[in-house]
Formats: sequence, structure tokens, C-alpha cells
Amino acid sequence: MKIAILSNGNANYSTIRLVEEAEKRGHEVQVIKYKNCYLSLDEKDPKVYYHGKTLPRFDAIIPRISNNMTRYGCAVVRQFEMQKVWSASSSIAIARVRDKLRSQQILTKAGIDTPKTVVSRNTADIDDLLDQIGLPVIIKLAVGTHGNGVVLAETKKAAKSALQAFYLYNEDGTNILLQEYVKESAGEDIRAFVVGSRVVASMKRQSLDDDFRSNLHKGGEGASVKLTPTETRIAIKAAREMGLHIAGVDMMRSSRGPLVLEVNASPGFGIEKVTGRNIAEKMIDYVVHNATRRNSKDKVGA
Repeated sequence: MKIAILSNGNANYSTIRLVEEAEKRGHEVQVIKYKNCYLSLDEKDPKVYYHGKTLPRFDAIIPRISNNMTRYGCAVVRQFEMQKVWSASSSIAIARVRDKLRSQQILTKAGIDTPKTVVSRNTADIDDLLDQIGLPVIIKLAVGTHGNGVVLAETKKAAKSALQAFYLYNEDGTNILLQEYVKESAGEDIRAFVVGSRVVASMKRQSLDDDFRSNLHKGGEGASVKLTPTETRIAIKAAREMGLHIAGVDMMRSSRGPLVLEVNASPGFGIEKVTGRNIAEKMIDYVVHNATRRNSKDKVGA
């Protein structure tokens, strides 16, 4: 099978692992820096060009789109979708999960518990916003990632200052969310790695200092953890509701049960090192199985 990995480059750990596992199974793999692609918008023959050459037909693509390249990365994925190439993550699903406000709305509509969240673009409503959420409060940009664009305000004065700063310097008009601070889970959360209808690995992440963010990118420490049946069910449902075949679902344990914090379309592979689970193997097997099935149906219907 011919598989393309849309990535920032060959040096990324997740890309290295995916290439290793695909080649181990005899598949032909090409790593494509999607930011260097350009697209020919032809209704009958949509093409993707890379370094001046037309890319060959692939059986499947695995998008690993970075947060700061979401729009163009999704455009490249859409071009492959126009060619009827099976994608491990659809362009629509990737765009959906990168918008934290939209994600919260989808999860809430699906009956998945999340921390209480409010959003507003009007600085005149700060007092009312804080009254609804309470203190301390987490303030975050709707497009932040790896714990960036997130602050914890413990007093009303600090919250107002942070909000005013966000509104003042938020030139691109990104939504700003206020979220309740769940005291019993401070500095700790759970990452569940979902592939298809299974959680293939899970880890607990704990901050090493007073930082309330537990992201490994922020120096958090990971340890393998066993999920409860409820947590497993919620993680799988959250990924499904976001339209993702492969996802990292972040949750926290609270006094009222598990709360989903975020669903990630390109989850990191640090969880492999923490848990000893072969995530890349599970992903490649899933991609090959589903791409083969989809391509067989297309041939029958042709």
C-alpha cells in the first residue's frame, strides 16, 4: 500500500515511528511537508504538487497537521479527499477540533461532561462572566495548543487584567474562553489515545511544579494509568463525536466524574515512551485495514 504522511518533516518522532512501522509491514511510505505543497484546483483532475512535481496516487494519507498551519494543512487534506484518497483524519474533523469553542459546543450537545465554560467578545461583560464561572478561573485562547495561550487567574483583579490583555492584543479576533478551575485535578489530567473504537494507550500527566498545566510540552511528567470503564467509554465517544478515527482525548477526574478538556487531531507520541505501547503499529494497522476496505468498495462500485 502507498501511504503519505503529511508532516512538518522526517525528524518528528511521531513521523519516524509511523514510517518505521509502515515499512516493517512492507508498505511504501512518503513523508510530505504539506506546507511545501501547492494545489491545482481542477474539478476533473485535482492535483497536489510537491517540489514542482505532481504527487502520485496514494492509497491513504495520515495527516499530522500542526496547529499554526491548520488552514493550509486542511486545504491540502481536502485536495487528497477530492482525489478520493482515504484519510486517517478528515479535513473537516481537523478544522473542527482546532476551534476550542466549536469543540465545546459539540461535546456539550453530545452530552459529554466538560468543565463549565463561557465565552464573550465584549469586555464590558467581564464582571458577569466571572460571576458565572467563579474564581480561580482559567482563561484561554480558542486556538491555543500545548498549554500555550492559557492562564490561571486566582483573583478578580488578575482575571480582569488577563482578559483585557487578551482582548487588546488579540488582533486576529480569536475567541477567548473562560473555564472553571477544577481544584481536585489541579496540575493533573489523563490522555487517552483512541484508534478506531478502542483506547490503545492511556497516561496520567502531572505538572512538576506549581504550574496548573500538565502538558508534557510544559515539563509535565507522564505515567501509565488504567482508565475506568466510564472514562474509556467517554474517550471513545468524544473522538467519535468530533469525527476523528484517531485522537488524543484529554480528561480530568473531578468530584462529579470525568470531564473532557480537549480532543486532539494530531496527538503526540510521547505516550509510547510513557506506556510502552506501540501506538504507531496500531495506527498503521488501522489505516491499512480501512483504506483497503474503502478502496475495495470503490472498485466494486466503479
